[in-house]
Amino acid sequence: MLLHEGDERTVEVDVRLASILAGVAGAVNAAGFHAVGYYSANMTGNVSALSDYLATGNLLMALLYGSIVTAFIFGAWASSLMINYGRRKKVRAVYAFSILTEAALLGLFGMADLWLPGIHRSVVLIIGLSFLMGLQNASATRISNARVRTTHVSGMATDMGIELATLFDVKRGVEPAEEWPANRSRLRLHAMTILAFIIGGIVGVLLYGSIGGALLVGAAVLLMSTAIPEILKARRI
Repeated sequence: MLLHEGDERTVEVDVRLASILAGVAGAVNAAGFHAVGYYSANMTGNVSALSDYLATGNLLMALLYGSIVTAFIFGAWASSLMINYGRRKKVRAVYAFSILTEAALLGLFGMADLWLPGIHRSVVLIIGLSFLMGLQNASATRISNARVRTTHVSGMATDMGIELATLFDVKRGVEPAEEWPANRSRLRLHAMTILAFIIGGIVGVLLYGSIGGALLVGAAVLLMSTAIPEILKARRI
């Protein structure tokens, strides 16, 4: 699931990876909003808020939203640097190591949520979770050649609309029927990604309300259980 990239990947592998990572992203995004009132993965909304606060002269809030966007970008930057280095060194499990890094940091942020007081906790969660969402999205995007994007729904919803239009034309007979198998696979991938994000968000809100930062630790364990077997498999190969 984390060893092959690009055209070497099957749709089934992409669906499994998307379901796990989008579920975690949905949980983290919703729990972060439930905890401190900010979304860690919604860069469209965050950039819109940044523009609004800059236009109205609220520089303190503009700085906050600018920091969220910057953290997301730096997460993607850090992930790409790690992946580039690993590919140059022929590290087969480089994507698994990227997800393992996300898991370790997510566990630390979960413990910070449990132990840190007031303002320090809020800053760590807002900036830290945005960094992790950028890291995860870059890893999923690169391993799948942009077929899988897990931290936001806009791209997947757009792709789903495109595939539904193709399906409509195939059923009307104005597009070749040969398009249907590939179209169906892509449609399933996009639908499963969105569904996993929704379910993750529901679980995130419900569990964060009862166990707090332990939810983030649990999500970290899930990511570790995904990445570590892939690392071990790569070493056997």
